[in-house]
Amino acid sequence: MTDTPVALPPWLSEDDAQLDLSHVGVPVSPQAAPGPTPPQAGPPQPAPPQPSPPQPSSPQPSSPQPSPPQTHHQQPHEQPHRRQPGPPHPETVHPHATAASPPAAAAPYPPRSAGAVPDQRPAPGPALDQVALLRKARRAPARGWRRAVHSLSAGTINPGESTAELEYQELLERVGRPVRGDYRIAVLSLKGGVGKTTTAVGLGSTFASLRGDRVIAVDANPDLGTLGQRIPRQTESTVRDLLADPAIHRYSDVRAHTSQAPSRLEVLASERDPAAAEAFSEDEYRGVMAILQRYYNIILTDCGTGLSHSAMRGVLDLADALILVSSPALDGARSAGATLDWLAGHGFGHLIARSVVVLSSARPGSSSIDTDQLAQHFLTRCRAVQPIVFDDHLAEGADIDLELLNRRTRRGFVELAAIIADDFGGTGLRRHPPFLAD
Repeated sequence: MTDTPVALPPWLSEDDAQLDLSHVGVPVSPQAAPGPTPPQAGPPQPAPPQPSPPQPSSPQPSSPQPSPPQTHHQQPHEQPHRRQPGPPHPETVHPHATAASPPAAAAPYPPRSAGAVPDQRPAPGPALDQVALLRKARRAPARGWRRAVHSLSAGTINPGESTAELEYQELLERVGRPVRGDYRIAVLSLKGGVGKTTTAVGLGSTFASLRGDRVIAVDANPDLGTLGQRIPRQTESTVRDLLADPAIHRYSDVRAHTSQAPSRLEVLASERDPAAAEAFSEDEYRGVMAILQRYYNIILTDCGTGLSHSAMRGVLDLADALILVSSPALDGARSAGATLDWLAGHGFGHLIARSVVVLSSARPGSSSIDTDQLAQHFLTRCRAVQPIVFDDHLAEGADIDLELLNRRTRRGFVELAAIIADDFGGTGLRRHPPFLAD
């Protein structure tokens, strides 16, 4: 009997055909084609659709004869519909199968091709703080025809703010810049009657009304200064009374010596007695500043017209910025230039670059001096030049109320405050502040 390789039917795999037939005496090679099926002890298997040779009736009693080695000639054949190998069906595995024919292992997953792109999760969306959840409403106009249209239409028509109003809002943002510690501003001039005290009160009132911190103006004029007379007087206390008070531990203790204007500006008046005022020295001024800097953020000092008195050296030594007030006239400009020269020659040249020149008009009408060329002259040495136009309310010499100023004068003080506030970030906390022990 010769084993002839037979092509397997499409529905039968090689694993199903490799059965152990040693109990019937017919050796079967692992690669042999399916031959006669021996009798099985289990239930009969369904016969294949193709005819098979007759099965032997009983096993031979004699020992099986060794068969000669067989040479298998495998012919290549295509199996396009070959079933994927898997675990054998329980009905096709013989109960006496040996380890020579282990069950086929499960096929691994197909390898990922080199060009395959791994699955990527979608990128997370923007955070809530990066999304404009609220639609910003346009601010209602404050004045002019825009305000009239907005009022007549009951708010349904909002033309928005004008360019001038937007610029004014930008000025207010500059004025409100935070300041660390305290910021000291010295207001001075060599020539009297040019609006030095008026500028100090107007600037201090503007800061106090537009900011939420404390602002105070100190009268350091030894010649009967008039700073305390430009706001409603609430106390008769002066700088000397503050120095003589032994119980200064909190803000309310200092507030008992100051007067407050409707704008929230506080004023510490000077001595009205000429003899006592002349004794106001540099050490006393430093003592006053050591107290005020603990409770106030912006401190303005209204200086006298002279530069050689004792308190002036302390004022300039502790100042962070200078405001040099001059009139838009030739003699006023010369006095302002002489002041800058004096500062450069007495060790205070560093304050020139941080000084602002204020051209205050003391009378109505335009001046015969070209103020633009005068401003360009001072800009070569100073940080800025700010004009303050004539105002009838300021010329009265009485209490100053910002609500009574005309629009141009009020705008000039706001611009001056914004210029000064631009330098708030240029001064850090002092390394050795002269704080007083409680």
